[in-house]
Amino acid sequence: MKVRALVASLAIIGSAAGAGFANAEDLAKPIQPPKQIDLGMAELGKKLYFDPRLSKSGFISCNSCHNLSMGGTDNIPTSIGDKWQQGPINAPTVLNSSLNVAQFWDGRAADLKEQAGGPIANPGEMGFTHQLAVGVLETIPEYVREFKVVFGKDKIDIDQVTAAIAEFEKTLVTPNSRFDQWLLGKKDALASDELAGWNLFKESGCVACHNGEALGGTSFQKMGLVEPYKTTAAAKGRADVTGKDADRMMFKVPTLRNVEMTYPYFHDGAYWTLKEAVDVMGRLQLGKKFTDKENAQIVAFLKTLTGEQPKFDLPILPPSGDKTPRPKPFAK
Repeated sequence: MKVRALVASLAIIGSAAGAGFANAEDLAKPIQPPKQIDLGMAELGKKLYFDPRLSKSGFISCNSCHNLSMGGTDNIPTSIGDKWQQGPINAPTVLNSSLNVAQFWDGRAADLKEQAGGPIANPGEMGFTHQLAVGVLETIPEYVREFKVVFGKDKIDIDQVTAAIAEFEKTLVTPNSRFDQWLLGKKDALASDELAGWNLFKESGCVACHNGEALGGTSFQKMGLVEPYKTTAAAKGRADVTGKDADRMMFKVPTLRNVEMTYPYFHDGAYWTLKEAVDVMGRLQLGKKFTDKENAQIVAFLKTLTGEQPKFDLPILPPSGDKTPRPKPFAK
């Protein structure tokens, strides 16, 4: 086991060294404010993000599972969908998701626009269809007018819906964390134990996967590199997309931004504390057992990654013109 752990750790650290980082602080970049946002489209997308009428029951919105007051997630192991169905996987945070190489844990959506359409038509999530969702929007005069202003078309379609939601999600970045302030030169932004945690994070090889602006989200890695990850969850990672056994347990590396807010952790939501998550990652990915002091220092560092949360007025949703009978809320 020790030999395997050493080989795995050397491979991980070597991958970081070969990734083109000129110096240690090139491993991480400060979060940047959103750029080149179409404000009209983003404002429309904000309404759609919070609008439960895009679901079959009329009670589930994007914000139900990616709650912007809870770190962009729902703080339960796996989300609850249409008719109280328990989802198969932990809801990843929507905050800073524009920085991801792909969307969903298994990367099945190439970008935010493609991702936005998935839950609407998923029978275990919002439980609707794209056609019916668009049909509801077409019964609401305010939406009809706003879509025409934003897109210049007389007819609403699902591409417009998902494009608007994606444009709003691009605004959901969280700059100005204490770690960002430190990266930008404010050397007293981190306390001694937090700085020690950052140094441990680098030296242990965590940065091989958790690097860049989002400290993650830019690669797929095997969960359980040194030791197998034991879980009862059905999700198989990239293998669910590619059908290749070699991709089993290959998941998108999650961002660590705002990680103290996005519990429980991992694709199955099995661990509720950062202390547990750090211990599991050290053992399974690096073959390293952190001492209690080391664990506490890394956790202290991780808590400095909480940035400024998105600030905006909640949208006033247009009144419904939809007279379609709906089932009772979350009816079984």
